[in-house]
Amino acid sequence: MSPEVIEVTFKRNRKGYFLNPADIELKINDYVIVEVNNGIDLGRITQIGRLVILKSVKEEPKNIVRIATENDIQAMKQNRQKETDAFSICKELILKHNLNMKLVDVEYQFDTNKLTFFFTSDQRVDFRALVKDLASKYRTRIELRQISVREEAKKLGGLGICGNQLCCSSFMDNFLPISTSDAKEQNLPMNPSKLSGLCGRLKCCLMFEKLFYTESLKRFPPLDTKVETPRGTGYIDKIDIFNNIIFLKFNDDEYENFSIDEINEFLNKAEKSKRKPIE
Repeated sequence: MSPEVIEVTFKRNRKGYFLNPADIELKINDYVIVEVNNGIDLGRITQIGRLVILKSVKEEPKNIVRIATENDIQAMKQNRQKETDAFSICKELILKHNLNMKLVDVEYQFDTNKLTFFFTSDQRVDFRALVKDLASKYRTRIELRQISVREEAKKLGGLGICGNQLCCSSFMDNFLPISTSDAKEQNLPMNPSKLSGLCGRLKCCLMFEKLFYTESLKRFPPLDTKVETPRGTGYIDKIDIFNNIIFLKFNDDEYENFSIDEINEFLNKAEKSKRKPIE
């Protein structure tokens, strides 16, 4: 039987997947020491079981070494304080080298064999001189990692307009491509301030809700459909899929709402009147 796969979360919701070949008794929220490419790291277990297998693990998982001790956790807290100092120093060096980059976060590997600086930038950055200064200061392996603004929001977290924690920083593992066509298919107004999340990009929830809207809209006639009513000719302007209501706009720029059953009745009546009698 192959060892189970464990999801371990590190600083700022960074996740990794690891095996438990030694069959250590583990539970959610345990802190564990894990193998990484250049040593060991410390994280917290956030998921165990079959659901982890269903996630897309991009590389061969390394192993969990042991459960973290109290001394390990204290060492991690000390690293966090060091990261705060490194953040300030790196910002000063960025100004010194006049680099067009925004520092987002700093993370020490548990064994301090690596120090990673996460940043955003709208262009390619030549940070070789910056790396040299940082390596001279900290005497460890330095990595500068450019991330997207969506990844920045995932790292920093926050609350969305819905009042809940950002999807990207709570349960999302991968970002899905989103375009304005996804909003148009849901008949949403093209208002950037309403459609954008904290990252300034289109909200991830547009993709979560897309299937529901596209399936629901199949029950309704398309927008701009011409409808003959007792009041006169109207055109479908808006659709309320939750209340099964369709809003018609008439030639006098007035609006009136009808149920989907009424609209279908009008359309069926118009279709029948177009048919020629069979001779």
